Amino acid sequence: MSEPVVYLNGHYVALSEAHISVLDRGFIFGDGIYEVIPAYGGHPFRLKHHLQRLANNLSEIRINNPLTLEQWQTAIATVIERNQLDDQSVYLQITRGVAPRDHRFPEQSQPTVVIMTSELKTVSEEKVKQGVKAITLPDNRWLNCHIKSISLLPNVLLRQQAQDQDADEAILVRNGHATEGAASNIFIVQQQCIITPPKSSMLLPGVTRDLVVQIARNKNICLKEQPISESELLQADEIWLTSSTKEVLPVTRLNDKIVGRGRPGPLWQEMYRSYQDYKQHLRSGHPLPES
Repeated sequence: MSEPVVYLNGHYVALSEAHISVLDRGFIFGDGIYEVIPAYGGHPFRLKHHLQRLANNLSEIRINNPLTLEQWQTAIATVIERNQLDDQSVYLQITRGVAPRDHRFPEQSQPTVVIMTSELKTVSEEKVKQGVKAITLPDNRWLNCHIKSISLLPNVLLRQQAQDQDADEAILVRNGHATEGAASNIFIVQQQCIITPPKSSMLLPGVTRDLVVQIARNKNICLKEQPISESELLQADEIWLTSSTKEVLPVTRLNDKIVGRGRPGPLWQEMYRSYQDYKQHLRSGHPLPES
């Protein structure tokens, strides 16, 4: 198999030839943002939504968007095509660029832009059918969790705590309310109604999350965007995790206690089918309309 191709600052190079300065502020400070975009059969998943979030995040941390929408679309399509994989995970990273080490923004710097892909690793069929384990942990991250920052050390430590306890994810709790997972958004089902925390600076505005919300509303399923207390989380009939790689994943054990009846619930089953249908349309090159 040929070596992966990476986009780096306007050039397409082999992965082994993609080098970045040790003075890059992404390396020194974690000063940058990122996106992860699944591509099914060569077709990026909700690309405009991902690129809009990327643009929003760049604005939040005061980096000028280095590419136009059309340039992003072209670069991403080229990297996908050159890597010749069926389903891919596309990773974008933009940092403030190379400058002498100083906490202050450099007066002039050129953003570093990287686009690379890898084979999309999906959740195992066993976990989809049986559900996964999660634990609750205090949300001790910073106060701008809506920014998809490459400074992910708190998330890494929280996710490792879950791993150490043989759990697949940590669901985070701040001030008595569930916010999101260490690497996912959360949904619960309570009395036949889907509930997810409203968007705020305490959680990432997930692209997959938004699709689940859209699907539920299109199907006239009860859905509320409102705070979820820790007690509501612990007593939920169903719990779901959503992300670009997890898709819509059921949690059937939380803190070593059974969620609901201990198996993926009926509303998850319906949402999972609709989500897979969306993917199949995208893979075929005939995506369903987006809002």
